[in-house]
Amino acid sequence: METFESLVRAEFAPKNTYLNTATSGLLPARAVTALHDAVQIRADGRPLDPLFEDVEAARAAFARIAGVPVQRVAAGASVATQTGLIAAALPAGAEVLTAEGDFTSVVNPFHVRGDLKVRAVPLERLAESVRPGTALVAVSAAQSADGRIADLPALREAARTHGTRTYVDFSQAAGWLPMDAGAYDYAAATCFKWLLGPNGVVFLVVPEDHGGLTPLLAGWVAAENPWDSCYGPVGELARSARRFDVSPSLLSYSGLRHSLALIEELGVEAVRAHDLALADRFRKGLVSLGHEPLPAPGAPIVSVPGLGRLRAELSAAGIEVSDRAGNLRASFHLYNTEQDVDRLLDALSG
Repeated sequence: METFESLVRAEFAPKNTYLNTATSGLLPARAVTALHDAVQIRADGRPLDPLFEDVEAARAAFARIAGVPVQRVAAGASVATQTGLIAAALPAGAEVLTAEGDFTSVVNPFHVRGDLKVRAVPLERLAESVRPGTALVAVSAAQSADGRIADLPALREAARTHGTRTYVDFSQAAGWLPMDAGAYDYAAATCFKWLLGPNGVVFLVVPEDHGGLTPLLAGWVAAENPWDSCYGPVGELARSARRFDVSPSLLSYSGLRHSLALIEELGVEAVRAHDLALADRFRKGLVSLGHEPLPAPGAPIVSVPGLGRLRAELSAAGIEVSDRAGNLRASFHLYNTEQDVDRLLDALSG
């Protein structure tokens, strides 16, 4: 029987100490093989049917991880475009509540509308700041800058009380934090971070009734029968969330379906336990060195004020982290080990 450790060892062999999943996850070996195979299909001039099948296999796997029916999942290319669909559906003058300093793709489409009332509050006050007349609250499940986790249960309750729609971006959480995406009106997640896929795929979860969204980006792939809808206006949009699809980056899905399969085999809870143990080890080590990380309990992202300037030096030493607003950001995932944590701590000690 394969264990968590044996599955991971079979898929990853990084050439450095990679502690930067919050920027981009590593590709498992099975995804790399699938990408090569997909490229060869294109090079050989063979039918693309298997690549379109990969799109649907990846959609179905994401739906299982997100805990929603596959009919609620749309496939796109970026969080910003998915947010844009939601922003476009709001009436002029609607109030949108956001968290201060949240990732740009989650908030900027509401600002560029120009006729919405966008209000930002500290993340910790988000739920209590929902009020009568708030049309939508939009937030990242885990903050990109420092890993702080939104109080999503409190947010759901506040939104229910005031009749407010909810939009949660799981880009920094999907893969290590259980999603329960069906508990929100809209949920998005990019797949090249903790879900270990190639760039170019973002899924959007919408309500069964599509939540009032208009498929503004709909092309032939958004039709109920795509191959019969290649010319002229689409006669019938897909009855499912696929009506919000954009033309897929086929090669990306060919790798992604196998990355998602690995996450399913390992189990999100097991990944979470592994990741958080490493993050806790790093936090304790930082304190022993006299550094105080920003508080983000229960997250595998650790940001340390004032040390971002060391990123280039650490990279030259074979340790990959991020510099975010002057903070050193380390993010721990399933392919990391205690030795990786200790190597970073040793480098920071002098």
